[in-house]
Amino acid sequence: MNLNATLIFQSIAFLLFVAFTWKYVWPPILKAMNDRQKRIADGLAAAEKGARALQDASAKSEEALKAARAQAQDILAGANKQASQIVEQAKGTAQVEAERIIARAHDDVAREVAHAREDLRKQVGELAVAGAAKILKREIDTQAHADVLNELAAKI
Repeated sequence: MNLNATLIFQSIAFLLFVAFTWKYVWPPILKAMNDRQKRIADGLAAAEKGARALQDASAKSEEALKAARAQAQDILAGANKQASQIVEQAKGTAQVEAERIIARAHDDVAREVAHAREDLRKQVGELAVAGAAKILKREIDTQAHADVLNELAAKI
């Protein structure tokens, strides 16, 4: 009976140990496991939320980048158009300036031609007077000479 009593006593002790463990040890372990499980689930949910936020941010940044590229293209097109307008304006200004320079050159040439004709008239007049003086074998006084030259210049 000694063996049976030991077995019964050991069985009762084991049942008391299981009851004590079930009542006092097991609930904190379950609570810790549930808390850990909840923290892991919250972490996974936060990771999914972060991944979605990252995708949203990536999409928004890609959209902003596309808008910036489009704006850059618009700015570049505007700059090219403005440069073209400036070149055309410069061409127009250059054309006007060239026409003004040509007109001034024509005026200068006409003035030089008139001056050369006047000089030529004087020289022709002097030569005519000199030739006439040699023919007449006499010299004309300066006042008469000037009058003859003016008269010849007016005729020429």
